[in-house]
Amino acid sequence: MTDVTSFQPLFPEDRVLGPLIDKASELTTKSRALLAKERGPMATAMTPLLRNMNSYYSNKIEGQHTTPASIEQALKTHYSPDSGERGKQFAAIAHIRAEEALETVWSDLRAEELFDAEKVTAIHRLFFANLPDEYCITSDQKPIIPGAFREEMVKVGNHLAPEADLIPALLNEWGKRYKRVKGSEGQLIATACSHQRLAWVHPFIDGNGRVCRLHSHLTLRALGLTDGLWSPLRGFARTHDEYYARLAAADSRRRNDLDGRGNLSQEELVKFVHYFLDCCLDQVNFMLGMTAFDGVRSRLRDLLIYLDANPWRIGSDKSIVKPDKALLALETVALLRPLSRAEFGQIIGESEATVRRITRSLLDFGVLQSASHKDPLSFALPLKSLRFLFPRLWPEVDTE
Repeated sequence: MTDVTSFQPLFPEDRVLGPLIDKASELTTKSRALLAKERGPMATAMTPLLRNMNSYYSNKIEGQHTTPASIEQALKTHYSPDSGERGKQFAAIAHIRAEEALETVWSDLRAEELFDAEKVTAIHRLFFANLPDEYCITSDQKPIIPGAFREEMVKVGNHLAPEADLIPALLNEWGKRYKRVKGSEGQLIATACSHQRLAWVHPFIDGNGRVCRLHSHLTLRALGLTDGLWSPLRGFARTHDEYYARLAAADSRRRNDLDGRGNLSQEELVKFVHYFLDCCLDQVNFMLGMTAFDGVRSRLRDLLIYLDANPWRIGSDKSIVKPDKALLALETVALLRPLSRAEFGQIIGESEATVRRITRSLLDFGVLQSASHKDPLSFALPLKSLRFLFPRLWPEVDTE
């Protein structure tokens, strides 16, 4: 019979914490180095793009991913006529909306405050509330009620999830244990452990993986380590098979007297934590490279040369770019600050009509954005610019 001791240990014993603390310390140091770098408009422009990436990779883990271009279309409310593809678009948008809203609403919360059953149900509720009713059903046509715990037994792989009536007590125990953990390294380890143990509880009829990943993403943000510049979700998706294997292995029963003191294997939980921290380190190292912005001037020039050589229609007109004139203005917007249209035109140094056409062209392409014709011009990163500006940031943009 399952009880609140069944998913112990929730946190590793002191005797095995040393290597985990070292790795968590390295992650903390590198994350803070990334956040301490001069941000600038180009890094700011990455934030909404990275949120879209998070939705793509989380849905990819579920086997329900759509293409980056399809997500971009859905953000413009252009949905596929195909019901299956449209459902994937809605799932991506639901993730984006939930992540963005909770980052805002919980912006002042400490990480330990997120280890709470109400926070877990809030993530589930917000995600599924953003889905149309026709997509709030399980694969076997059972309704998904946003924020509601499951009311039946479920089996996930070889894991028989605990009885439904135990979920509140298990989540209460889950929250109490992780709230007690002190220190940034300890809280990082707690975040990894909580991810696996929340998946073990499997509190919802569907959407548990999405909730676990969003909870970890939000907890890392609350720890002051991400600020929208990285997330473990991309790392989980890149190692999809290992992610599921490590989650499942940590469900294993305790093997012997050296394998901790709880019902489940401490050794496998520790391996999952190492895997979790390794994914985080991989993403921080990756983004340290991405935000170096080495050679950005030449990459901006390559983009402008390409646009100049491949004009397109904008209404009844044809685009015009003039790379030798537009480069300095675009570089200023990308690396320093937004510019008024007058400032942008002064840097370009062409006639008023030509400046207007260049500005309109770059706005239409999407590398410039402005709330209105009177507002400043700021930098943006449309998907079609990535192959020139950040070809490794979201590789699937080109391959898919």
